[in-house]
Amino acid sequence: MRATSSRALAALAARTNLSMRRWGFVAAYLQGELEAGEVVYCRALPGYETIGADGRTRVCQVVKPVYGMAQAGRRWQRSLFPWLLDWGFRQCDSDPCVFTAQREVNGVSQRLVVGCYVDDLFTLNADDRPGSLYADFTVALAERWTVEDKGPVSDLPNVDITRDAGSILLRQENYIAQLVSTILLARRRPCILSPQSRSCGRGLAETRRRRHRRERGRRTTGS
Repeated sequence: MRATSSRALAALAARTNLSMRRWGFVAAYLQGELEAGEVVYCRALPGYETIGADGRTRVCQVVKPVYGMAQAGRRWQRSLFPWLLDWGFRQCDSDPCVFTAQREVNGVSQRLVVGCYVDDLFTLNADDRPGSLYADFTVALAERWTVEDKGPVSDLPNVDITRDAGSILLRQENYIAQLVSTILLARRRPCILSPQSRSCGRGLAETRRRRHRRERGRRTTGS
């Protein structure tokens, strides 16, 4: 989910008085699926035999996406997004990581908005009572995936969220402080030259001195 989308969803929640909750997937990448016919190999993991009986390096076939695999994030997305669409959500055109669902419950139209950020869901809803659209969705979510209800949204990546008196405040104080600290630390860090770089520097200095002596000699002799 884009940063602009998270701000837009926070503004929507403040304007329409929607509740904001956060759901997290446990070991999300491991819940993904490889595509049909996709074959991936990897070296044997630490703790397992790395040499086979034939004396050659042992390789393993990956049957589920794992952390560290180049396409693991993509496979997770392609596992989650189709499930959301099958459940009844519509994908936002401007941000494919934002989904909306609408359904009539007891004669009242209810709307549910979900923003996806890697292994977290940012949900907006007006009613969480049993039988509501949100309640049905969270039941189906927990049945299909291993998830945790992290409660009301208090932060998103690099953003702190505070809700009070009908307003929602987004701050990046902690992120900015961490960024400034990192930059200052990098500037204070001493420059350590390797022996190779020192010899290279001495060689360049000697070359400049010889060139300067030649130029001075030409000016003296007039050549």
